[in-house]
Amino acid sequence: MNELGAALRAWRDRLDPATVGHAHGSPRRVPGLRRTELATLAGISVEYVVRLEQGRVATPSAQVCSSLARALRLSDDEHAHLLRMAGHAADPSRVPRMIPGSLYRIVDQLAGSPLAVYDATWQLLHWNALFAATFGDPTAPGAEERTILVRQFLGELPRIRQTAAERAAFEESLVADLRATTGRYPGDPELAALVARLEASPRFAELWGRRAVGGHRSAHKRVQHPDVGDIALASDILTTQDTDLRLVVYTPQPGTDAGSKLELLATVGLQDMSASPG
Repeated sequence: MNELGAALRAWRDRLDPATVGHAHGSPRRVPGLRRTELATLAGISVEYVVRLEQGRVATPSAQVCSSLARALRLSDDEHAHLLRMAGHAADPSRVPRMIPGSLYRIVDQLAGSPLAVYDATWQLLHWNALFAATFGDPTAPGAEERTILVRQFLGELPRIRQTAAERAAFEESLVADLRATTGRYPGDPELAALVARLEASPRFAELWGRRAVGGHRSAHKRVQHPDVGDIALASDILTTQDTDLRLVVYTPQPGTDAGSKLELLATVGLQDMSASPG
């Protein structure tokens, strides 16, 4: 067991199951959380938790680290330590990926809206249940790629519908935002690798060649949900000063029925509505 695995096991053992909603009713062979409970809270498989604790995962992603930190109730210092052990160095020249506890508290207060937290390269780090119910569960099989830029230019954003004009404006804004990020973190090798990967897209290469610099701050989206139909949403992006993280909050577009559809999704959560009676 390596240092990361040992730390995860120690943090899991110290966490009182009752604090995360698990009663002490049944006999427990471990003092804290079971591996299955941690896996459920973090949104990863129990097999992956086992591999992590046994030191058989070389570099867990920053998103996985954030999910584990949230599930284990780690302090900001412990979260930063976990990221360093996983190879995500806390370095001013690197894109920050640690979500501070203060931002988690804000997220908890906005549970009535779909929202997500991204880093400065638009890699998805954290989301709430209503985001998953609206856009699709990011932990579902085949959803391993959680970077908006990669999905926009090299794949697809599931459920998102855009007019040609909306798509053009969205892509121009994202690329200008990424150009600004490269100026703030010119020595980050992962950022350089991302840009090189994206240049395989002719559309990205064209926009990148314009050298426009800006910030992606808002957008309108139509979500084609398989159970409730189209949901017209506006997204607003709030950027944290110290960590350069982006909190994206989705709200109903005025004059639409998006609000009632979000209320319905908040009620049913992630269950498959099409399989439910009625």
